Amino acid sequence: MRIRISHATKYIYETPPSEVTQVLRLTPRNYDGQYVAAWHIDLSRDCQLIQHEDAFGNILHSFTAEGPFDDLTVAVEGEVDTQDTNGVVTGTVEKFPPQLYLRETPLTQSDPAIADFAESVRNANGKEPLPLLHRMLGALNREMAFDTDPTHSATTASEAFTLRRGVCQDLTHVFISCARRLGFPARYIGGHFHRADGVTAQDAGHAWAEVHVEHLGWVGFDPTNGICTTEAHVRVAMGLDYLGAAPVRGTRFGGGGETLKVAVHVDQARRQTQS
Repeated sequence: MRIRISHATKYIYETPPSEVTQVLRLTPRNYDGQYVAAWHIDLSRDCQLIQHEDAFGNILHSFTAEGPFDDLTVAVEGEVDTQDTNGVVTGTVEKFPPQLYLRETPLTQSDPAIADFAESVRNANGKEPLPLLHRMLGALNREMAFDTDPTHSATTASEAFTLRRGVCQDLTHVFISCARRLGFPARYIGGHFHRADGVTAQDAGHAWAEVHVEHLGWVGFDPTNGICTTEAHVRVAMGLDYLGAAPVRGTRFGGGGETLKVAVHVDQARRQTQS
């Protein structure tokens, strides 16, 4: 499948800032089953966009825009070819051993309720790793409702599980917390998801988890949709939690009254044929 993505983040300031510095994790990499055919980042302000790579191997771009200005837009457009690999993820940049991804973070820390939920899934119908993770995927999808209203970027797995609802980021944090509780290395993945129902406009990107299974490697699990990752998923960045894979992070000097608008469109693109 060829997937076309456009992602625009616009900041509007009541009081113009003197300077804005941002770090972007918006650019996907090639790996087995994913090939970036075209990708472009555009800024509404004239400044230098510098590319680097973070500790996890994510492609980063950073910039500093000198003010004052009333608004700032970061726009991304591109096309990615994907193939279904039955959820198995290979060919990625791996700078750390899987055991690193057992590390808890404030956003993914387990609590007694999450621990009890994970243990109840493990105690049902055997402990083989892959079937166990599939059961946990289905159980969590049934237990928690997708709801864009009640959470924010700093919502913890514990808070989201108490509410039994949240955005894809929250369900992913809970799934990661459960997996680590059961001894599986797990990490957060930020990216995009092509919906089969024809809806292309989205409020934000998508998130899911990858879990390391012995003798198989990394496997993608999407708790929001209750499925393993497919050709509809475009993988962009990974980390221990959302903060390590956040698409945009930065600081502002001066100014105030910031309003943020995000517009994401994910659609299937037609491949060009040569005559």
